[in-house]
Amino acid sequence: MSTSNERKEVTIYDIAEALHISAATVSRGLKNHPAVKQATKDKIFAQAERMGYRFNTFARNLRTKRTYTIGVIVPRLNSMFMSDVIAGMEKVSNEAGYELIISQSLETMEKEMKNAVTMFNNRVDGLLVSLAYTTTGIDHFKRFMDKNIPLIFFDRVFEHPNCPNIVINNHKAAYELTSYLIHQGAKRIMHIAGNLNRNVYSQRFKGYKDALSDNGIQFQEDWLMVKNLSAEDGIHTAKHICALTERPDAIFVANDTCAVACMQELKRNGVHVPKDMLVAGFNNDPIATVVEPNLTTVNYRGHEMGEMAAKTLINLLNGSSEQHTAATIVLRHELIIRDSTQRE
Repeated sequence: MSTSNERKEVTIYDIAEALHISAATVSRGLKNHPAVKQATKDKIFAQAERMGYRFNTFARNLRTKRTYTIGVIVPRLNSMFMSDVIAGMEKVSNEAGYELIISQSLETMEKEMKNAVTMFNNRVDGLLVSLAYTTTGIDHFKRFMDKNIPLIFFDRVFEHPNCPNIVINNHKAAYELTSYLIHQGAKRIMHIAGNLNRNVYSQRFKGYKDALSDNGIQFQEDWLMVKNLSAEDGIHTAKHICALTERPDAIFVANDTCAVACMQELKRNGVHVPKDMLVAGFNNDPIATVVEPNLTTVNYRGHEMGEMAAKTLINLLNGSSEQHTAATIVLRHELIIRDSTQRE
């Protein structure tokens, strides 16, 4: 039984009557159909908002067998790089009429597995994933592949014949950065890596090692420290370095957060950067230009990576590219030289 103050659901016919146009024009306008003039669309949307019209996405979803949602699983949301990636994804997805559902694995495979189940149960049309530190395989994404739900890995990826990867050339970037440090006179270069299960960190380590080798410097095991690359790790690393009898003359850290914390702790312990020790990071986070001296790093555009991942996924959903011809898309990077590696 309806109460007197219960309001009737607004329909396209109510909007049509208020604007003195046909219901068909209202329907096409709400779907952003190109046959309807923009001025008319603007009037339709404004009237729909005024009248409290609710778009019947449920009916549309039943008709098209899509939910118009894209799942995104990331390790953490607390970096500027990942914020830029999400912004790029959002831009492309929203323009194509999709919404993002975002979750964090918090760097564990266990949580990533739960996230995958949640995304599957929410019937996302496709999934974009950057893998957690501890992920050792991708069986938990098999249900998506079995249902031909497009799955794309970005930044931290896993090689699979059915899943496109969006990356930068981490090996080349690390090789260029290490070579630059050597040309600045460094001979004992320590590398602070992330979890070497992940492509980004294993490739950066390999690029660093290859640059040493090609410049006639023998890599030593105690020059490698594997960390979670947090600010706390940066502080602990600096304390470890200060306690060494033979200190490194340069440090290449696999992200900026850890590099900056390390550099600040070194300075607190009387180490002059860059005179005593060169320090370089990776990612070009805003913190790199705030710290003194400014941090040498590698820039790659998170926004561009997010846009490319979303575009590739939407192309798969629209059938304009083949799921089984999965390609690796390599985006540009650039070495940014700043004061932390430039000796006077």
